Amino acid sequence: MSALSTLTRPTGAPSGVSVQPVDRPRRYRRRALLSDIMVMAVWASSALAASMYLFSGGAAQLSTLPDVVTGVGVVAGLVGTDFILLMLVLAARVPIIDRTVGHDRAIGLHRSLGKPALYLLLAHGALLLIGYGMASGFDPIAEIGRLWTIPDMPLAFLGLGLLVGVVISSLVAVRRRFSYEAWHLIHLLSYAAVLFALPHQLSVGGVFAASTPERVYWTALYALAFGAIGTFRFIEPAVSSLRHRMRVSSVEQLATGVFSIHLQGHSLSALGAAGGQFFIWRFWTGTTWWHSHPISLSSMPTADSARITVRDLGAGTSQLGSLPSGARVSFEGPYGVFTDAARTSPRMAVVVAGIGITPVRALLESSTLLPGEATILLRASGPDETYLWHEVQQLATEKGATLYTMIGPRSPRSPAWMSAGEADRGVTLTSAFPHLLDSDLYICGPTPWLDLVEADARAAGLSAHQLHTERFDW
Repeated sequence: MSALSTLTRPTGAPSGVSVQPVDRPRRYRRRALLSDIMVMAVWASSALAASMYLFSGGAAQLSTLPDVVTGVGVVAGLVGTDFILLMLVLAARVPIIDRTVGHDRAIGLHRSLGKPALYLLLAHGALLLIGYGMASGFDPIAEIGRLWTIPDMPLAFLGLGLLVGVVISSLVAVRRRFSYEAWHLIHLLSYAAVLFALPHQLSVGGVFAASTPERVYWTALYALAFGAIGTFRFIEPAVSSLRHRMRVSSVEQLATGVFSIHLQGHSLSALGAAGGQFFIWRFWTGTTWWHSHPISLSSMPTADSARITVRDLGAGTSQLGSLPSGARVSFEGPYGVFTDAARTSPRMAVVVAGIGITPVRALLESSTLLPGEATILLRASGPDETYLWHEVQQLATEKGATLYTMIGPRSPRSPAWMSAGEADRGVTLTSAFPHLLDSDLYICGPTPWLDLVEADARAAGLSAHQLHTERFDW
């Protein structure tokens, strides 16, 4: 491992100008509190949905065994629907949620609700069939035919079927078989699933009965879910794209299959992006308009320019290397908390591989660092994967950071994320970063490699709140 640069000049300010200290632990405690409140709000919402039904007369109807089975089915449906609507809010990329707890945490909670929501809605249908069948003397299978004749129930069955498809497509093993665009299109069916289920709540469920607290609650929750989706996934991105009038100015090839896309526009510094964040880009040409791309900035925007750096990873990105100058660009974002604002510790450690250099380069550019505060390790399998390394080296020199490089095939032994040569020499994560436990560790690169680095860091005793990762998957 060879140090490329180690300087001691103050960073982020000219010589003689002090850098204001940041109360990082306090900032972390605030984010952790808000994150806990978000999780508690989800569970409180589901409890409220169930309790309103029970206290508005539902509990009084549980006088016989068929009524109990039916009542439990109703509660399961209400809680499941509540989860689905909250999932829509968590996936809407609401700025206050993204800035405080991060898009990754919000999507993590979103995904954790998917299976419970599906199981509850399946239980809702099954228990109602059993309960109605017990009450009427028919078997549950025969009850399906009777329910099918009730107005709006066919739409409810269709909505449940769509939801099953969405949840199955979200399983990791299944999701990897789809392109991002195909998976995203399937995921949009969750909106249709909720809308198809709504009519039977109005005509059969009774939760929208006039002058009831349930009507106020469910109306507000539906408005919040679809209002957030409409505002932050469609209206705001469209308005922002029109305001900033972004276009492709040029495409620069850095290596085989790797290129930087230079963008120009109006008041781009007003986007409010931080180094390490990403946008979802759409390039309006005949062959690329239907692809959307979550890509990080590789340099901080100026008043009229920005840059992203892309690696050809499949059908979607293969077309981006030939984008013509002047091509219109629309975008959503910025998103993510892979930023200096997420730090909780006095030092910064960075481990990056491959195209993961993209957000790291912008992160270093925007971070305020004191001399010796940051240590950076750049990892590549070969010299052809060292894209943007010279820019990171220059930033390390300017910021007074320690920079190491590690080039070579992966070690077959632990730590397997390192090059074989460095592992044979006994290099470890803690020897590369002697102040690791007093640092926030930023890791970015291919997911299997990143998981190995993260596991190594956790084994060394690094706390979860000190780990910040950016995975290039969806």
